[in-house]
Amino acid sequence: MGGVSLLLVAVIVTALAFDFTNGFHDTANSMATSIATGALAPRVAVLIAGVLNLAGAFLSTTVAKTISGGIVNDSKVSLTMIFAGLLGAILWNMLTWLAGLPSSSSHALFGGLIGAVWVAAGAGAVRFGQVVEKIVLPAVISPAVACAAALLATYLAYVITRHAPRGPVDRAYRTGQIGSASLVALAHGTNDAQKTMGVITLALISAGVLGQGAEPPWWVILSAGLAISLGTYAGGWRIIRTMGRGLTDIQSPQGFTAETTATTVILTSSHMGFPLSTTQVCAGGILGAGLGRKLAEIRWGIAGRIAVSWVLTLPAAAAVGGSSAWLAGHGTGGLVLAAGAALVAVGGMYALSRRKPVHAANVNEVPDKAQQDQPDDLLA
Repeated sequence: MGGVSLLLVAVIVTALAFDFTNGFHDTANSMATSIATGALAPRVAVLIAGVLNLAGAFLSTTVAKTISGGIVNDSKVSLTMIFAGLLGAILWNMLTWLAGLPSSSSHALFGGLIGAVWVAAGAGAVRFGQVVEKIVLPAVISPAVACAAALLATYLAYVITRHAPRGPVDRAYRTGQIGSASLVALAHGTNDAQKTMGVITLALISAGVLGQGAEPPWWVILSAGLAISLGTYAGGWRIIRTMGRGLTDIQSPQGFTAETTATTVILTSSHMGFPLSTTQVCAGGILGAGLGRKLAEIRWGIAGRIAVSWVLTLPAAAAVGGSSAWLAGHGTGGLVLAAGAALVAVGGMYALSRRKPVHAANVNEVPDKAQQDQPDDLLA
């Protein structure tokens, strides 16, 4: 068995930093519609989501095992590759957060790891069959399933209540949204926290601390759950605005149906070990809920920018991960240079975000003008 090195510690800390960005990047998945409809106050919503993300992290480790021993050959993976892959994932998360785009943190992580391993260990170290089966196909199928299910559920919700007074119906659905949004948050913790667990476990296997095929230790589960929970509480308000107000004007019945269908898809996927993108599922559910309400406005321009970010996520994160792995391959100096460049980029993006901040007090402002006026909507 190997020992604990400084590089291993750096990888674990970087993995938890990614987990934190995953949390605030994906808060919108569970709480955007509840905040938009007024079912929950913004700060209360992110607090509930944070607590339930932590609880969800302890429900399963099936997805974590898919990552630690599925998409890449763990016997050919080094700590340097994992570190480089995490840099790619973090930078893409920060860029899309700055642009207010709900891209997939999961695919950013997968892309970063695949790019780093491919450059450093060759294409043979990447299990492309598993990548297609476990990542690409769920990415295509899951948002479509969530969209179709939410469309049907929303249509039925309005048909069933069409003769009832609107006020009591909306109040009842807002109450239901508290439960459905909480389930999405729990499901998100079950699916997404496991991805960081898988990466840390892969790092421990690569360093010889754990044996091949080992499951995540309890401290890995706890630390990953805490990191994503704290990130979730931080908010991610820019993406909450896009998901809650950007795609469509959400009413309480739509919010309830979007959240319920997303929960069903995410939990089913977690049980089967598919590390799908909760962001894509929830966005698909919101789009379906918009299509299911008669006369609802769908902002197809915003939907198109989101779709572009989804397509770019895997290759963009892979390019950064691969470049970082190439630099790291030139020794300690290259590794430090890659880490330093990433820190500078993250600091720059944070500084840009302060020019027009989005926060709990203004997250529900009119979305069209907010989207159009932001100079840092980089993928427009």
